[in-house]
Amino acid sequence: MKHCFILGTRPEIIKLSPLIRVAQTRGLDYCIIHTNQHYTASMDDIFFRELELPAPEFNLHIGSEYHSTQTGKMLISLDETFRKCKPDVVYVEGDTNTVMAGALAASKEQGVAVAHVEAGLRSYDRTMPEELNRIIADHLSDLLYAPTKLQANILASEGIDKDKIFVTGNTVVDAVAQHLEIAGQMDDPLEQFGLKPKSYAVLTMHRPGNVDDPRVFLRLVSAINALAERMPVLFPVHPRTKVAIDANKPKFHRNLHAVEPIGYLQMLRVLQQATHIITDSGGIQEEACILQVPCITIRENTERPETIDIGGNILVGSDEKKLLDAVDHYGRTTIEWSNPFGDGHSAERMIDIATAHVA
Repeated sequence: MKHCFILGTRPEIIKLSPLIRVAQTRGLDYCIIHTNQHYTASMDDIFFRELELPAPEFNLHIGSEYHSTQTGKMLISLDETFRKCKPDVVYVEGDTNTVMAGALAASKEQGVAVAHVEAGLRSYDRTMPEELNRIIADHLSDLLYAPTKLQANILASEGIDKDKIFVTGNTVVDAVAQHLEIAGQMDDPLEQFGLKPKSYAVLTMHRPGNVDDPRVFLRLVSAINALAERMPVLFPVHPRTKVAIDANKPKFHRNLHAVEPIGYLQMLRVLQQATHIITDSGGIQEEACILQVPCITIRENTERPETIDIGGNILVGSDEKKLLDAVDHYGRTTIEWSNPFGDGHSAERMIDIATAHVA
């Protein structure tokens, strides 16, 4: 039986890495296909080296394109690659164009099962390309790995056969535990940025809805500048956000430190030692929850409602008052929560399920 891991972005590399390690440890027959949806060294190649993962056997060099063009190129390349790789089960993770293209291409191959890692997430906002990708991937998949019972119930409510749905936890828990251990062997990055533990906030911002519209982007910068009056804010700038900065030329408060993208292992350490995390990233909402760091999400919705239910996350949109109120809330309230995303053995569970159910 041959296991095939399709990835193309930083979150997919991170969250599929525990599955790849299980395949390595067990001596399974497997291959890695990299679409290169993320194609700069700072957002891509560095992760394979940092995370001590094998280089992909197949590299499709797709790069950045309009959504339909990018997806079309992936479908053509994946069709050719499957004939070389000959997988029995294909794993896709999350909600990117790589996930949707991987699920669609594999579903058309005779005898190839599709396993969707992180199935069943819904923001119920179809203006987000990610929402469409995850819905399509779920309805094409043969094995749906839901992080919690909430996502399993969502999938069943959409008419998906319950025999295909498995509550496995989320491999982000496995990944954080494994990668913090690796990160602990590196120099602490805080000294590089002149920061002290538990004295600063971290900001990540890259969603099109936040950075492509100048009004929303400048409103968010104003809100973060107000936060920076209270505490230092470290702001690793995503390439998409850099375009917005260059176009709008906002003025940053002296305590708002915009820096180049940070390597994943360093980023984990930075997140772990922050007092607050402000983000529009779904994955970082999960990581904040696992690391027990209060999260403030600059979106109107989230596909990770568990983080809100346990008190570890607050939605504020682009509203400055709501953001500062959320900071005050966490400042005066001691909140402890239990991680809702699993026990750190999700990858083993997923490989076991695939082995048992794929002929």
